[in-house]
Amino acid sequence: MTTPRKLIAILEDDTGMRRAVERLLTISGYRTRAFTSAGDDGVAECLRTAYCVVADVNLPGLSGPAFYRALPSPRPPVVFVTAYDNEAARAEIRHSGGRELLTKPFLRNDLLSAIERATRSRP
Repeated sequence: MTTPRKLIAILEDDTGMRRAVERLLTISGYRTRAFTSAGDDGVAECLRTAYCVVADVNLPGLSGPAFYRALPSPRPPVVFVTAYDNEAARAEIRHSGGRELLTKPFLRNDLLSAIERATRSRP
């Protein structure tokens, strides 16, 4: 019997980055569902079963951290990514309950390590 692959939800509005993250995670053994914004159809349903979320800080409409903060508990762990790392973004991430932030561009191993750290307390 095979173990089901864990689902990672991706919220990223940049098409190239979204596809790159999808490929990287798929090659690394995860299932993925990708969305361009927090308001896309299927996001809420996907997050109910997601092992982890990889979310851009600067999404159209609601920011990644604001969206994450508004999710009902229990929330899946999150790894935020941004091209604009600054103290304001870090403060918003901390306020949302997020602990992991990667600056774009990032390496494959950095993303996988961030997911591992974020999900460490999950079954």
